[in-house]
Amino acid sequence: MKTICYIVAMRAEAKPFIERYGMEEVKDFFSPLPCLLYQAQLEGCTLNVVLNGQQHGSDLLGCEAASVAALSAIQRLHPDLVINSGTCGAFRAKGADIAQVYIGNGAMFHDRRVPGDDAWATQSLGNYPVWEGSQALAEALNLKMGKVTTGSSLDMQPCDLEMIQRHGGELKDMEGAAIGFVCSLFQVPVLYVKSVTDLCDSGAETYEEFSRNLHHACETLRNANEKVIEYLTSQF
Repeated sequence: MKTICYIVAMRAEAKPFIERYGMEEVKDFFSPLPCLLYQAQLEGCTLNVVLNGQQHGSDLLGCEAASVAALSAIQRLHPDLVINSGTCGAFRAKGADIAQVYIGNGAMFHDRRVPGDDAWATQSLGNYPVWEGSQALAEALNLKMGKVTTGSSLDMQPCDLEMIQRHGGELKDMEGAAIGFVCSLFQVPVLYVKSVTDLCDSGAETYEEFSRNLHHACETLRNANEKVIEYLTSQF
């Protein structure tokens, strides 16, 4: 595995990881797109971190920005593996804790409601595959696995929750399935590494809980990603 590409939505999620590996920004690599590229050379491997970038002074979040970043990264960097690393919501009822890190075992959309026949419904739901080595990695690093469900909003409507519960979703984010969709088009494997900032069933206001726990979740995410990189570079 010679080229690994992380795709990350927020600077706060990527910063501890970028600093840990002393990664350098490759200026204007994706210009005129807002995406940013950071690179480092490891033993026999090029490590890339692609950020969605910013607009109007804030990080670009959601499916559209993630799709642009994933498409651009795959076309320009030709990675052997894409890793979507970031924060997420989860469910206390399913055993989740704040700042707990998961490996994704699947990715789907929870807010794409397209009526019609089974083909339309299947396409809107997604259910994109993950890298075949995800389970072995999770077991080796003693990390739990969970299904990633993706929507374009930070909050969750009752119909979103119903969709998540019906399909066994455990990790709620705003980019995972969008990246999985792009990877499926190029047949590039994708690995999900997610750290919990908020518990969707805690009763707390989502943004306040997310903001309060973001730093802690990003630190556990950095620790987990160090182990992921060590595992990948030692196995391949």
